[in-house]
Amino acid sequence: MLLKKKHFSWVWIVIVVVGLLSLQAVQGWPRRILLDTDVDTDDFFGLLYLLKLNRSEFELEAVTVNANAWTNAGHAVHQVYDMLYMMGRDDVAVGVGGRVGLKKTAPFCQMLGITTAGGCRYRQAIPVGSGGRLDIDSNFGIRKAFLPQGSRRYSPFRQPTAQQVMIDKISAGPITVFLIGAHTNFAIFLMSNPQLKKNVEHIYVMGGGVRSKNPTGCCPENATSCVPRQCGDPGNVFTDYTSNPYAEFNFLGDPFAAYQVIHSGIPVTLVPLDATNTIPISQNFFEALEKSQSTYEAQYIFQSLKMARDTWFDNQFYTSYFMWDSFTAGVAASIMRNSNNPGGENEFAEMEYMNITVITSNEPYGISDGSNPFFDGLKVPKFNLDKHGVHSGHVQKGLRDPFCIVKEGKGKCKDGYTTEVTGPEAVPVLVATKAKPNQDPESPLDREFFKSFLEILNNPQQKGRFNFTTQFPFYKEETYKPEFGTRKQGKPVVFDMDMSAGDFVALFFLLKVPVEVINLKAIMVSPTGWADAATIDVIYDLLHMMGRDDIPVGLGDVFAMNQSDPVSSAVGDCKYLKAIPHGNGGFLDSDTLYGLARDFPRSPRRYTAESSVNYGSPPDTDHHELRQPLALEIWESVVKTLDPGSKITILTNGPLTTLAKIILLEQNTTSLIQDVYIVGGHISSNDKDKGNVFTIPSNEYAEFNMFLDPFAANTVFGSSLNITLIPLSIQQKVSSFSKILEALRQRKKTPEAHFARRVLSRLYRLQQLHHRYHHMQTFLGEILGAVLIAGDSHLNQTFQVKPIKVHAEGVESKDGQLLIDEKQGKLVRVLDSVNPKAYYDLFAERLSDSEQSAVLVSFEEQVKLWRKPPNQTEPAL
Repeated sequence: MLLKKKHFSWVWIVIVVVGLLSLQAVQGWPRRILLDTDVDTDDFFGLLYLLKLNRSEFELEAVTVNANAWTNAGHAVHQVYDMLYMMGRDDVAVGVGGRVGLKKTAPFCQMLGITTAGGCRYRQAIPVGSGGRLDIDSNFGIRKAFLPQGSRRYSPFRQPTAQQVMIDKISAGPITVFLIGAHTNFAIFLMSNPQLKKNVEHIYVMGGGVRSKNPTGCCPENATSCVPRQCGDPGNVFTDYTSNPYAEFNFLGDPFAAYQVIHSGIPVTLVPLDATNTIPISQNFFEALEKSQSTYEAQYIFQSLKMARDTWFDNQFYTSYFMWDSFTAGVAASIMRNSNNPGGENEFAEMEYMNITVITSNEPYGISDGSNPFFDGLKVPKFNLDKHGVHSGHVQKGLRDPFCIVKEGKGKCKDGYTTEVTGPEAVPVLVATKAKPNQDPESPLDREFFKSFLEILNNPQQKGRFNFTTQFPFYKEETYKPEFGTRKQGKPVVFDMDMSAGDFVALFFLLKVPVEVINLKAIMVSPTGWADAATIDVIYDLLHMMGRDDIPVGLGDVFAMNQSDPVSSAVGDCKYLKAIPHGNGGFLDSDTLYGLARDFPRSPRRYTAESSVNYGSPPDTDHHELRQPLALEIWESVVKTLDPGSKITILTNGPLTTLAKIILLEQNTTSLIQDVYIVGGHISSNDKDKGNVFTIPSNEYAEFNMFLDPFAANTVFGSSLNITLIPLSIQQKVSSFSKILEALRQRKKTPEAHFARRVLSRLYRLQQLHHRYHHMQTFLGEILGAVLIAGDSHLNQTFQVKPIKVHAEGVESKDGQLLIDEKQGKLVRVLDSVNPKAYYDLFAERLSDSEQSAVLVSFEEQVKLWRKPPNQTEPAL
């Protein structure tokens, strides 16, 4: 009888569970969500908020990365992977999108399979270095210190694209899309897959400003010397309010894409500046968050928010930093819980329907002034747009566009403005207008969402499993420095690199040259070439692998000479940098070392935004002694520690930005430079002897390193330095992947030789697989300079002396070209020939030498050390 009762009870339980599941299925629960994000700090607040929601209600299935604004794809995708790993959500698909907007070249070319290079018309408004993409890419240096590293990573051709992920998830059935960055990814999806629009139930957007009035940049009452900045502007683009006071960053990132989304016919709920301006991060909320860190995700958010506050550009953080994307996630989730809710009633924001559109060009329409790539020079406009329609006017060309500047008052350009309209352009959109106050008037938290955010973030359900250090029971932070004893140090060398793949292989070689021959004193990074500034962390990891944590690394200027904005030096143009592909074969691959960077052991050194008032930080941050040194600081330190009579040899493997800055220092130190070896430049012998800047068809004879900063090159070649040039022509003669790989195969496999072989094999394989990687031999040639300065006579090298001048006049079709000029050219020693076989053999023999070899093989070996008690660790391979 008892068994029958138990059986009867279980039957009822099964019936109830099945009934509830059926009811959820009928009601569409859980709601499937796809999040498209630019992975800014406030974005991952929103991402973590969504991950903490009850999965029976909300199921985040995919994250697509929009690398068109505040972050760069290679760094952003790993930030997302690591957050998902911490949260135990490796099931969430991750796709990587393009880096330029629909008014640039890249998305169209991506569809055609041509290239991923493109301009930065709107992206110019986003700071590049400190306070901008450098800090966001690294999360102020917190990302690698806090987030655990899982097994997922970017890898060329294996990494899903944003389009692949969107097609896969949206094809699977009804889904809700959250857009909290620029709309490039989703707009391309809509334009390419109109048949799948029916599966998108709703779009929730953080962006735009309809009736908003910017509360920042206002002068205090009775102030006599204050100049108001953005006070009362509809937009928030603080770097360009003199040209465009109307736009909000997400919509300005790609106005035409935002227009396509708003006019898609899919229901849209907009959380614009109107609402987010009413929920700033208050001091009370900040302090409450500081006291509420019971989960790893809460700790990560607080550390990130604190660093954002401590490095804020002025003392108005609590009135200037808002709950943009997390607030949007909260409003959306609250609306979605009330499915029969046409008015958008929710816990956190007041709502109103408005008829809006997105401005993509400025009146008068139908003009042709060279600013609009959809029309100018085309018989048929792109996408068959109306020649006199709303897209046919002047398009803002960049910062300080003269068309946009008004002598008296604010600028007149409105690209990206979400304005209220009537007539055929009007789209009815549900708009959040104001954050609701806390229902508890006694609470120090003045907004209802603050309470929800803290509760959900600290909820023990679905919490993060561990951070980087706590996942390992025997984690220990160590630094390694060599013991050279009484060995006599060789010539002091400083390596100036732009962090291309070839540069990292060259760095391996320099570290393997006996210290009696080369004493590598420092590394200077010029982030004006093939990699973004935050990739400096890969250098730290390589040095850690090789036991050289003693070598200082300095970060150079993030802009080429004459490219930073004269009004705001944090932003600027990409006239030359646009030549570097953004995706495959360019920044995306360089920033991840073609997917191999995460195999390096993790260094305790990393880029950090830590700083002090002595270096422009509003306050001293908690650990300002860890501040990332600048290249010129490292240079001055090296100069001061030189032995009497010693001089420095400099090897440059990228744009000459940093070297030019050294020459222009008020305290001239060029007399302490023995020689400069420059890898780059092309001396054309005839019309068919062309350069390698394949992304700029109009410039046939320049080489990348000279083109990327021609004015710096002109400064260097106009100096009194002793220059040895290793031009493109001689690099190409020793750029055989098959031969250098064969030389490595025939020799002993040290960890560094093995890693170099993996890098070179990957470049070779990619070159064979796809035309976007046709230029990989460029990086192979960059190793030659490191081998040359080691001074081995077996190379049988010969030189010629030539009078060289650099073309640098701001003319894209000629800048960076080297000319033979008998009257005005500088006499330069030019490498004319080397023995290719000897070169391959010397390179392979040096990397295979057991002397000065790696002290840690890989991150995997490091993990083994941290998982076992010290007396049980396995020996290094």
